[in-house]
Amino acid sequence: MNTIKIYCYIVFIFLSITAQIKSEICEKTPQYGECSTNSACGCFHVTSANNDAGICGFRWLACSHLVLCNSPDYSCSQPNTTCVQHPQCNNLPVCYPVTMTDQSICPPMKNKTNLKWKQNAITMAGGNGQGQQLNQFDRPLGIFVDKKKNIFIADWWNNRIVEWKYNAKEGQIIAGGNGKGNRTNQLNLPTDMIVDQQNHSIIIADFFNSRVTQWMNQNQQILIQNIFCNGLAMDKNGFLYASDVAKNEVRRWEMGEYNKEGVVVAGGNGKGNQLNQLDSPRFIFVDEDQSVYVTDWENHRIMKWRKDAKEGIVVAGGNGQGGNLNQLSVPQGVIVDDLGQVYVADYGNDRVMRWYEAKGEGEIVVGGNGKGNQPNQLNGPMNLSFDDAGNLYVADSSNHRIQKFEIVF
Repeated sequence: MNTIKIYCYIVFIFLSITAQIKSEICEKTPQYGECSTNSACGCFHVTSANNDAGICGFRWLACSHLVLCNSPDYSCSQPNTTCVQHPQCNNLPVCYPVTMTDQSICPPMKNKTNLKWKQNAITMAGGNGQGQQLNQFDRPLGIFVDKKKNIFIADWWNNRIVEWKYNAKEGQIIAGGNGKGNRTNQLNLPTDMIVDQQNHSIIIADFFNSRVTQWMNQNQQILIQNIFCNGLAMDKNGFLYASDVAKNEVRRWEMGEYNKEGVVVAGGNGKGNQLNQLDSPRFIFVDEDQSVYVTDWENHRIMKWRKDAKEGIVVAGGNGQGGNLNQLSVPQGVIVDDLGQVYVADYGNDRVMRWYEAKGEGEIVVGGNGKGNQPNQLNGPMNLSFDDAGNLYVADSSNHRIQKFEIVF
């Protein structure tokens, strides 16, 4: 009964808030998870029996301004406040001012289930033919877009990592670029990278050197050896994940323990198409629950391995190689949003697909208009990334360019 009373009280608070101030209610969103077009806002979980309930508020309010909620009913004596979880300030629930949840501060996001993008893209990097000049690429693979809309690219055949500042006419080399080789200052067909801008660090899948390296302020070190790593990811705890194409597995390492073997988190049961197997795993994505999504390249499917699972589940493709909406063809990059929607660079079909885990087929997001170099076409898309505004960036590999598809509001 106490639990029901508490939950009813929270609902009453929400109704009171919406009557005075327009606030965004966030459901099934992680603590501090994305809930607004303002990246300074996050989802604060409310103190109720329903752990999925939350309210979208400004994250950077000084902790000293917040007082503890009354116990045991999670009420607030201060007017115009509501009781929320805010572990960065206090392990106990705190009273948060509802004025900081107003939609004028934290504008709501568009419903992610219906997001659409303009079908004609803008070339943001490259697009000047195949080559090794600073305004060119030679088959770009891995891609990452930061909060300032700067683009980081694994320039595969040029054996370098390049950063393109927003609206720049050319990029700058931030790793490699010293010829193909195995010296510590060289790369050999890099496929993916993780960028940590705070530490000026880049972790690189140095594929043909069979190693994972870290470049920090132009100083290099080898983190992991004897691994044909195609894809990299890092979870919220800072654990590093790497796919191994040769061993058909994905392993996880804790920070500072890269000299150890790591833990197998997907595959590791030989090459095959069973649910506990992979065949040439490429790019990977790790969600808030530490579930690992793997592009199972030769099996033309995306697999999801929940934390500590012994086998995966098919969340996209898995119906043989093909171009139907229930099929993929040698998929590459994968991203999963906080609603569990899977976005796939469908390399062989020259398109980007969106799949819902429970559905038997996906939908075309961009591309799918035949192989070509027109603004509405792709030619071998290898990877994808989103910026904070929801614009979609695609590494259009065989066109040697990075394409930006603007979100439609």
